[in-house]
Amino acid sequence: MSQSPPERAPAVPNGPPHPPLPASTPQPPTQQTVHSLPHEILQADPAAFARGGVPLTENDYAHSSADTGAAENAKFPRISRPVPMMRVEYDVVVVGSGYGGAVAASRMARAGKSVCVLELGRERWPGEYPVGLLQATPEVHVSGNIGKNGEPVVDATAGDPTGLYHLVLGEGQNAFVANGLGGTSLLNANIFLPADKRTLQLPAWPQEISANPASLDIYYSRAAGVLQPVPYPDDFPQLKKLSLLERQAELMGQRDQFYRPPQTTSFTNGLNSSGIEMRASTLSGQDCTGVNDGSKGSVLMNYLPDAWNWGAELFCECEVRYVKRDPGNNAWLVLFAWHGDKRAKFENFHTELMWVKAREFVFLGAGALGTTEILLRSRDHGLKTSPEIGRGMSGNGDILSFGYNTDFEVNSIGRENPGNHPPVGPAITGVIDMRDTMPDVLDGYVLEEGAAPQALAKLLQGMLELMPGKVYPENFGLTEKLRHLFSRAEARLLGPYTPGGSVNRTQIYLIMSHDSNEATLTLENGKPYLRFLGVGRSAHVKELNEMLAKATSKIGGTLINSPFYSLLGEEEITVHPIGGANMSTDGTGRNGVTNHLGEVFTGASEDVHPGLVVVDGSVIPCALGVNPFATITALAERSVEGVAAKRQIGIDYTTRNPRLNLFEPPMRSFPLPRDMARAQHAISSAAGKSGIRFTEVMEGYLYIGDDIEDFQVAADAARGSSTSARFLLSVDSYSTQNLIERSDHAALATGTFACGALSRDPFMVLRGEVQFFSLDTDVADGKNLAYKLDLVSSDGKLLHFNGYKTIDSKMAFSASKTWKATTTLYVTLTRPDKTVVARGVLTIPWRNFVSELASFGQTGSTASGRIGATMDFLGYFASQTAGYFFSPLRALQYPTLTTNGYYQKQPPTEIVTLTAQDGIQTFMHVYTPESTPGSRQNNQNGINDRLPPILMIPGAAVDYQIFALPTIPTNAVDYFLARGHTIYIPTHRVGRTPLAKSTHTTFSARLDIKAALEHIRRESPSQVYVIAHCAGSIALGCGLLDGTIPASWLRGLTASQVFISPRFAKTNMLKARLPLPLPRVYSKVVGEYFDCTTSPTDALPQRLMNQLLRFYPVGSSAEMCNSAVCHRSELAFGRLWSHSGLNEATHANLGNFLGGTNMRCLMHLMRMGSSGYVMDDEFASLITGVGLRRLEGLKVLFVQGGKNAVYEPENTLTSYELLREEFGSAGVGRIVFENRGHLDCWMGKNAYTDVYPAVANHIDEVMSGGITGGAPGKS
Repeated sequence: MSQSPPERAPAVPNGPPHPPLPASTPQPPTQQTVHSLPHEILQADPAAFARGGVPLTENDYAHSSADTGAAENAKFPRISRPVPMMRVEYDVVVVGSGYGGAVAASRMARAGKSVCVLELGRERWPGEYPVGLLQATPEVHVSGNIGKNGEPVVDATAGDPTGLYHLVLGEGQNAFVANGLGGTSLLNANIFLPADKRTLQLPAWPQEISANPASLDIYYSRAAGVLQPVPYPDDFPQLKKLSLLERQAELMGQRDQFYRPPQTTSFTNGLNSSGIEMRASTLSGQDCTGVNDGSKGSVLMNYLPDAWNWGAELFCECEVRYVKRDPGNNAWLVLFAWHGDKRAKFENFHTELMWVKAREFVFLGAGALGTTEILLRSRDHGLKTSPEIGRGMSGNGDILSFGYNTDFEVNSIGRENPGNHPPVGPAITGVIDMRDTMPDVLDGYVLEEGAAPQALAKLLQGMLELMPGKVYPENFGLTEKLRHLFSRAEARLLGPYTPGGSVNRTQIYLIMSHDSNEATLTLENGKPYLRFLGVGRSAHVKELNEMLAKATSKIGGTLINSPFYSLLGEEEITVHPIGGANMSTDGTGRNGVTNHLGEVFTGASEDVHPGLVVVDGSVIPCALGVNPFATITALAERSVEGVAAKRQIGIDYTTRNPRLNLFEPPMRSFPLPRDMARAQHAISSAAGKSGIRFTEVMEGYLYIGDDIEDFQVAADAARGSSTSARFLLSVDSYSTQNLIERSDHAALATGTFACGALSRDPFMVLRGEVQFFSLDTDVADGKNLAYKLDLVSSDGKLLHFNGYKTIDSKMAFSASKTWKATTTLYVTLTRPDKTVVARGVLTIPWRNFVSELASFGQTGSTASGRIGATMDFLGYFASQTAGYFFSPLRALQYPTLTTNGYYQKQPPTEIVTLTAQDGIQTFMHVYTPESTPGSRQNNQNGINDRLPPILMIPGAAVDYQIFALPTIPTNAVDYFLARGHTIYIPTHRVGRTPLAKSTHTTFSARLDIKAALEHIRRESPSQVYVIAHCAGSIALGCGLLDGTIPASWLRGLTASQVFISPRFAKTNMLKARLPLPLPRVYSKVVGEYFDCTTSPTDALPQRLMNQLLRFYPVGSSAEMCNSAVCHRSELAFGRLWSHSGLNEATHANLGNFLGGTNMRCLMHLMRMGSSGYVMDDEFASLITGVGLRRLEGLKVLFVQGGKNAVYEPENTLTSYELLREEFGSAGVGRIVFENRGHLDCWMGKNAYTDVYPAVANHIDEVMSGGITGGAPGKS
């Protein structure tokens, strides 16, 4: 049996111990070393024992990378949170999630701080990274300049800014970085090599480091303890590219400088230092596009899960633009553009920024380019900084080249599914380290072999062969040329993986050396522009190219510059941009942007901004000549420890995480306030479901103040003062099913609201609600698109945004009105105490509507689910809108037995039976105040007299409920009881009572009113004040005119809508003058009684009538509705209200408030309404000289709805003028309520604001004896 090779320290390179990791590098006990595996497994093909995969095997959230279709069906964890779950304030905000940002997040979370991490890219786990070119292409984002060097900038922005691959086009050199949760660690080559001591002693470094480079060892060690780098194991399968590099080292006389460098790739299955289960590498070589086998030790696998487990909250697709102090100078504001929900589709996306507040620290870890850009933009927005920002940058001396078509198989093209093919290995497994061999440290370099990803496999040959400047082998005779020719043909015909083909024989080189550190980053037109000046150190680069040509020639290959060299304007590309916020050489802002701890200077002095710390590669002041991430991580560890110590903040470095299950809650979390708990429930309840999302921009004008109540008037006034407002709001329904089924049909809303008159910074909108077609309880028949948003300003001001779009019958059959209804938002801003701050109107312009459509997207794990969610939402939206567009065709609303929307009201004190002089018995509801004052002082009129009892007389087909309506907050009974009145409400014989089915008329109902007055007079010696409505007012007028009721019994009268001169409105007049009266037709066909209530089970004639009444003329489209009761009452009496005056509960329960009428009564009303005067049962006029004289001395207030569709509003004017002509102006008044109809003067949702007070004022005037009469008024 074969033996395992002897063990050696896994972190020590194979070769000379340069640069060794500190001896104290911890090896977590849970990490299994490769040499503990049986020999037969170690020598096997990786596919035989390491099928690949991802962490958390117990959850099985992704299959092995060898399983076809695994990614589509996989389940992946998410440690980042939806942006709607962001808090307004944290102790610490970390910008970026690469090495530096992840260190800051982890350490501050372990210090007990609340931490927010903002990352531009998206969260991806192994199994989700692109594989082929088609998958990778949409992930490419290009920015920078495509113009010629030295000429004006030509912007090159293209692609998705949150894409995984970011190519920055610069002048002199280009850069390639990664975006995603984990930053560039997701795509780098994993090589953990500390900077050599000579480099750290260069004058560019601050004295705190250059004077003692070894002081960094503890931080390298700490970083290694988390990242756990190990060399490629000797006993793993032999890698051809690694063997070839070793051969080249020998041929070049550099064997002693060759070794296998430590790398953060896992070669075993087991837990890592942070409690995440790693999988052994499948040796796929896919590092540059993302490794899907779960072996790559990016910070997504260690520092970030550790931060999450200790309570950090991570958010993706958040592009930080700049930072500044908050208005109180007590904290930092981090302003960012959220790319979620396709918000970038809108113009001004980068100016309408969201923000989060950091109470203690902001750590900038967005990478050298990202952090430098943020600091430059922050300076433009007023942050005081060193003038050195953006200077002294470096490409780390990167050179990418290819040894094409060598004499050896190299196998350097990645395979997602290695199977039984020869393994590629991690991207880099070997290094020729020439840093210690050069007398001048600036001539030192490292040469490493590499691997190209599968996505480039089919393109590589064409790209290489088209490159100019090839350097052929020294001995390139006929035989060699023929071999090259056949190898090229073989690759072209059989593919890039063909063992003898030219692509499979290509060695890939990556050099890191020292450049001139003269690159700059500037902002031009608000966008970053990168210039590399003197990047090549031409003599040094020439030497390196000669070395590469020699090394390639010795293996029979052709040296070719990077294929990107030609494609990118004959300029090199770096994957290691560093600098831009350089550490100062002398501890002041004159010679750097940050001090030795990364704290940002406030100018040229040594003063720093408290809590603003840079922790990424931008602080590195010169090229390192080696892979930089070990140094970036070590410096970040040092900075975080240093700034924490300054504030006496302790960090727990010792407590180890248990095995982490990323599908479960973290070990530590901060309490959720109520709104966050609701939002979290909404999101979690949508698990496994699909939803929709979109972004909306609305803009308009808000009037600051509460003195204008009309929205449009307020908006017009605000337009005149240029008080504009605008919101950029993303709406997320994580489950369309939940949205449709919820009673409020709500989705989460996140974004910003801007109004310069209220705050210089945008208000944040977090966890707001947009309700889709929620029932509008404030209107008779309509629905709302309601916006209920809590706004938080940067100075801590809290406001509530209440906006609604009204969807109702006004838009019927009108495309323009439908557009207006769905794009016009009526807005009220209030303080927490409900006082009004502003009102106005916001709208969606066409340009924003197009962008809104473009932003529409779906969420969900399956394509079918996403399609279904989209169809469900669009169907729901279309059906709700179409219902009102085709309003008359909606399903009819029939009466129900429910009491939905009822308020708790004071019950009647007693119900009295009345017996009229003709023997007819009716009943009367009596209400007495709960606490009746003996006397009352009216402050307005100076009255000190007992309040009169009030007799309220309802009209035909209704009863006491029109005054004691249970569906409005304050009805007439509530209002007048609160004043101290005792109230009597009879239901007379033509009201809502079985007696109405007989042949009684309004004229005979006067006897019931007399009986009511007699009852009251027996109980109270004082005169009665009477409020009489419609048929009740007519009946009272009949009784007064014919002497049945003495006017002396009345202290005063409010006659509502009609009195003694009834004259129908237009539609009723047409019906009354038909040659064949409708009551006669109805009595012959159906019967003598017409009931306003109905049901779907009524007899066929009634059901047919209900359908025909859909199209009954109602006036404007605003009066359309689907209530069968409303339709039928309109047929009998005319439209009884302006729908705008009723609320939904009243309109929905009309069947509980309306009765019917007999045909004789209806005919009597029609004769009076068409003639213009009251009549007895024989149709004789009661307007006689004797009758009118009986009204002398009666104090009357006529209350009239200006939009009355039962009686012409002028009918009360006729009665008013008649009394004034007869008796003079004293004691007679009239008020017209322009926007009210008939019954809504009493049943209206807000009648207590105008009608009731007007009547109360009349009562007070009557009681004070101060009535002198007055001209008709309006209200």
